[in-house]
Amino acid sequence: MTVDGFRGYLRRIEARDELVRVDEPVSWNLEASALTMLANENDGPIPFFESADGARLVGDPYRGSQRRPWDRIALGMDIPPDASSREFYDETIRRLKEQRPPETVDRTDAPCKEVKETGEEVDLLDYPWPYIHAGDGGRYSNLHTLVAPDPDSEWIDYSYHRVMVHDSRTASVLLLAGEQTPNLFYYKYERRDEPMPVAIVVGADPAVQYSSVMWIPTGRNEVSFAGGLKGTPIDVVPCETNDLLVPADAELVIEGEIVPGVRRDEGPFGDYFGYMHGPRRSMPALEVTAITRRADPIIPFCVEGTGVGHTENSTSSMEIGCVGPDATLGLRAGGFDVDRCVPWQSTPRTVYVISTDATDPGELHDLANFIFTTWGMLHVDFFVFVDGDVDPLDQRAVLEALALHADPDEDFHQFGVASMPKVPLNIYQTPDEKGNAQTGTSKAKTAKAYIDATRDRDDDAEAAAEVADEETRYWARTLLVEAGASPEGLPGIDPAEVEP
Repeated sequence: MTVDGFRGYLRRIEARDELVRVDEPVSWNLEASALTMLANENDGPIPFFESADGARLVGDPYRGSQRRPWDRIALGMDIPPDASSREFYDETIRRLKEQRPPETVDRTDAPCKEVKETGEEVDLLDYPWPYIHAGDGGRYSNLHTLVAPDPDSEWIDYSYHRVMVHDSRTASVLLLAGEQTPNLFYYKYERRDEPMPVAIVVGADPAVQYSSVMWIPTGRNEVSFAGGLKGTPIDVVPCETNDLLVPADAELVIEGEIVPGVRRDEGPFGDYFGYMHGPRRSMPALEVTAITRRADPIIPFCVEGTGVGHTENSTSSMEIGCVGPDATLGLRAGGFDVDRCVPWQSTPRTVYVISTDATDPGELHDLANFIFTTWGMLHVDFFVFVDGDVDPLDQRAVLEALALHADPDEDFHQFGVASMPKVPLNIYQTPDEKGNAQTGTSKAKTAKAYIDATRDRDDDAEAAAEVADEETRYWARTLLVEAGASPEGLPGIDPAEVEP
């Protein structure tokens, strides 16, 4: 049974006692984000604010649990949330292979068209966009899908770029050159002195949100991949003031255009690395032409910076639950023997772990070079390669592989320092190394490296010892259970197999 849009998803997590309704009035000014931050840090239920200055907010609705960060991502696709990480990755990859193009429906009864505001009716400040961190440059919408067309083809790009509200009809959009939507604007629309029509879709179906954060290849419509993830086509309707098609069941849609040659301040912002990123930069200006919405819209937001270390937020959970399966599929399509490609949970946009049976040093170097010169160029600084029988989502197992199998002399590989397209968010970058402020990124300092933590295939004695040791450990655990110990916490023991 498919999930019935964003509200259907919220009903599902509420039915599992994983959503808490806050009835007392809460302000968009730090209060909603402070409560969400506490929920994230304590692995608590998702906070739903019934009255946030006259509207409704929900904090980090896609945040997974700290031990199983993919569980609510799974719930949003009607995959059992108790599925193992391998089952979840396999099913998500299967769905990504079965894209379903969207279907255009009658706009008159679309939920996102219940209220239409155009012309002088438009006022962004009527909505409780949250002020998320003390020190942020302004109020943000930062959990949405940005829809933009390629002017030279039929490709419609769905992406994930935060928006800082300036006044009733203007905002600035974080567009970092090197990513798909920014490239469309900087290198096509702006060079032709043409505005780029856009729609910012807030509170769409979970599958739409998931596809917008994935690294879908240029020229491929994310909305078709969203249909694959959902298991049924996404219903779309035309916008009021441009020709874009947007998800019909969205909570709210902001229509407008990003104007060539016009910049507005953006940031600072408490970013996903967990620190306040600045300085204030000039970013392209969005001029709003219409807002369509449900009569009582629900606005989701993410408290960035809380998805590092042991805590989770929507961004970090979507990185593991959405980007990981997509990256795995992409590497396999590129001809590489990859079991799974998984973001490191504690810092999911800087380090990735790849489990693979292809442990030849030359093959691993080619794989690392492919990633660093394609989709990994902008965000990922280093990879750890482990054997195919190591769970890349088990941080303890990965650290064990590093400690036991990575030779500090032979297995730590540097690509050196370079100036290339790179998001300007790393702590090691000085302000001068963060690139051209006028185009967001342009070229910035970056350094790439990878670690080979795979076993030496010629070491038969080590492999035999590991097999024997596991058999011995299983015997010991079984003996403990038979003696009365609880099977919980004893890995490798099925409580149904052994009765104390």
